[in-house]
Amino acid sequence: MGDRIQRWALFSAALVVCAAAAAGWAVWQQVQPAPAQSEFSRLVAEFSEPGGWFDTDNLISNEASYLHVVPRLEQAGVSGGVYIGVGPDTSFSYIARIRPRVAFLVDIRRDNLLLHLLFKALFAMSRNRMEYLLLLTGAPAPDDIESWNRARIDRIVEYIDGQGYEPADPALARRLEETLGGFGVPLSPQEMETIRRFHGEFLNRRLSLRFHSVGRLPRSYYPTYRELLLETDRNGRQLNFLASEEDFQFLRSLQARGGVIPVVGDLGGTHALAAIGSWMAEHNHRLAAFYVSNVEDYLFRGRTFLRYMDNLNRLPRSERSVVIRSIFGRFGLRDSAPAYYSASTVQNLSEMLADNAAGKYRTYTDLLRE
Repeated sequence: MGDRIQRWALFSAALVVCAAAAAGWAVWQQVQPAPAQSEFSRLVAEFSEPGGWFDTDNLISNEASYLHVVPRLEQAGVSGGVYIGVGPDTSFSYIARIRPRVAFLVDIRRDNLLLHLLFKALFAMSRNRMEYLLLLTGAPAPDDIESWNRARIDRIVEYIDGQGYEPADPALARRLEETLGGFGVPLSPQEMETIRRFHGEFLNRRLSLRFHSVGRLPRSYYPTYRELLLETDRNGRQLNFLASEEDFQFLRSLQARGGVIPVVGDLGGTHALAAIGSWMAEHNHRLAAFYVSNVEDYLFRGRTFLRYMDNLNRLPRSERSVVIRSIFGRFGLRDSAPAYYSASTVQNLSEMLADNAAGKYRTYTDLLRE
C-alpha cells in the first residue's frame, strides 16, 4: 500500500450532505439510466482488448489547461448522452460538467483500468470529497469533517498540505482490497500489487505528485496534483470535480451504479470503440463528448488514424457531439494561455468527420489547424 498512511478512526463521525443537493441527485437518478452495477464487470470484459504499452504512468494529467474548454462546452450545449475519454481522473471534471448518462474510459494500457478501479474503490469508500482526498493521500482526518462539505477547494488543499504522515493502517489496506473484490473484475496478485503501488504514489507524494514518464524525470512545467485541483477555466472558475461537493456526489452516484466503465482499448483498434458504439446504438444513446487528449498524435505516428476516424464515425452522435483534445508546445499553441505548456480545444465531431472525408487530415498538424 505504500509506506505512509494514517489511522482512520476519526471517520466514525457521520457526514452530512445538504438536503437540496441530495434531492437533485435523486431526481437525476430517476431520469438518467445507467448500466446496473451487476453489468459493470461484464461490460469491462466484453469491450476490452488485450492491453498495450505506453511510456507513462499517467496517474495524474500533465495538461494544466484541461479546464479551459469548459466555456466552449457550455456554449455548445454539450450535456447528457455518453461520454468517452482517455487517461486518469481528468475525465471526472468533464463528466461533472456534462452530466452524461454513462461514461467509458478507454486506454490502451490495462494499468489505466487498474488505476480507475482504485478511484472507483475510493468513491465507494468515501462519503464526501474531503474523505475521498484523505483516503487518496493519507492525510489524517479533522475532527469536524462534516463541516468541510461547503469548503472551498483551496481550504481543503491547505489542510492536506499542513498534515504530517502517520504509520500505515493494515485495516484500511484490507478494506480497499475487499472493495476492489466486490466489483467483479478478476485481478491477479500482480495487478493487485500494481494498484497498491499506484495508491502508494499518492500516499507518499500527496498533492505534490506529478505526471511521470518512464526513463525521464518529471518536466518542470508538468502541474502537480495540487495545481490541477486548484486550476480554473478561462472565466476564473475552479471546476475540478473535487472543487464542488455537488459535482463529487454526481460522480459518486454514477460510479455506484456502474456508469463509469474503464475499458482497455486502442482508439485505432478494431474492437473496443466498435463495441461501445454498438452498445450505444442498442440503447439509443448519443455521444456527448470524446476526450482524446493528444492520442491522435500517436495514431498518426502508428498509421492508425484513419481506423480511429472510422471508429468515431460509427459512434451514434448528434449535432452537438464534440471532440476535446490537448495540444503541446511543439505544434504552436494558438489556443494557449500565457504560462501554459498545453492548450485544450474543442471540435465539433460532425465537422471533423466531414473534413476527414474531404481529405484534409494528411498529418497531425493538419488536424490541429481546424
